[in-house]
Amino acid sequence: MKIYNSLTGRKEEFIPLESDKVKMYACGITVSGEAHIGHAVQAIIFDIIRKYLEKKNYNVIYARNYTDVDDKIIANANKLGVDAMDFAKKNIEKIEKLMQDLKVTSPTMTLKATDNINNIIEFITKLIDKGYAYVAEGGDVYFSVEKDKSYGKLSNRKLKDMISSVRIENEDNKKNALDFALWKSAKPNEIYWNSPWGKGRPGWHIECSAMNFYHLGEQIDIHGGGRDLIFPHHENEIAQTECLTGKPFAKYWVHNGLLKLNGQKMSKSLGNVISIKELLEKYGAEVIRFGILQTNYKNDINITDNLFPEAEKHLLEFYKILMEIKKLNIKTDEVNPQIDEAFNEAMDDDFNTAKALANLFVWFKTMKQKLASNDESVMCDYNAIIKTYSLLGLFTEEPESFIKSREVKQEIPAEIIELAEKRAKARNEKNFALSDELREQITKLGYSIKDEKQGYTLTKI
Repeated sequence: MKIYNSLTGRKEEFIPLESDKVKMYACGITVSGEAHIGHAVQAIIFDIIRKYLEKKNYNVIYARNYTDVDDKIIANANKLGVDAMDFAKKNIEKIEKLMQDLKVTSPTMTLKATDNINNIIEFITKLIDKGYAYVAEGGDVYFSVEKDKSYGKLSNRKLKDMISSVRIENEDNKKNALDFALWKSAKPNEIYWNSPWGKGRPGWHIECSAMNFYHLGEQIDIHGGGRDLIFPHHENEIAQTECLTGKPFAKYWVHNGLLKLNGQKMSKSLGNVISIKELLEKYGAEVIRFGILQTNYKNDINITDNLFPEAEKHLLEFYKILMEIKKLNIKTDEVNPQIDEAFNEAMDDDFNTAKALANLFVWFKTMKQKLASNDESVMCDYNAIIKTYSLLGLFTEEPESFIKSREVKQEIPAEIIELAEKRAKARNEKNFALSDELREQITKLGYSIKDEKQGYTLTKI
């Protein structure tokens, strides 16, 4: 099995630090607001990587974190007039529910910055003692970048070229403009913890280094996250951890691509962010997964207007074939080994889900031909598809229910669907008066709407 290592810039044979064990960490979500499709992509990809490694008989310890204290969380909580810790906790609860709906399996460990304050303080103390960090006036603690001679090796940047690209914070307190905060002194009305340097809270980068060190050990096999984290976040993690331990931090650095919306970079500042909740209500988990996984995880995903409708169309065609095979009621547990072998071959090549999905079109064409010729071996294909592709979170629903929900949706007039979408939005915003009013309009037009776990269904009265 080969995976692309961002640290070396090439595909490498995967050889873990221990023969049968994999320690893996992926940077999770900063819970400052609603979870969006970018968060879904990262969670789905690393969940699949974890599951495939388990399929290869590795004992995987997978940790994912939540950043539950930072500037944005505090600012957004203050805007709402609520406690920052409560704000973060409620957002985590919402995100956990969305991840379940996306069919993302919980990691072995879910780590939070606020649960690791003592670990973070101890880690920073060790860096100060070794001369890699210093306490500035006012109680801020910084990492001294120039002390790390290998700084920039992940992003392939040189120190002299970084000044223009890094955001400068608290410049007057720093010895060097590139030095980054390990501990931030508390401002008035901010959440804080006591430390040897005064009241404050962790910087962003230190939490992942400390949580890795205390929960997974000095070295891990895979460290992952979005490509936007390579610099400065992952670069800073490497600096902190390797200066403390003197050992390589992660053997393989795995980064997923970024998102575009109709060719344009997706960002909150541009106002073109798609929420996970919105997508789940409209398409459901399997359609979202199929749409995302058609692109190799390293590449940017362009979410066009047709991406998810096309994914839904393909899945509907596949499910119709599965339903016809199921109706044959052929009793066998045998599987077609070629389907799993081709899947493994694709996934062994740097988790190539795009190739694995492309194979589906070949398998389903063959299955359709076997149905037409009454070839009972089609049931072996059916069994293999269900067993193998469940790893990607596909074909986990009953064919009849998947088809019914999609066909009903397609037969409903656009006017009714528009009212239903407006009602769904009103319910999400807890505007129940408008929601009830829209339900009445839908009923008067001859349709019934039923709320379900992943959205709603419409039926003609």
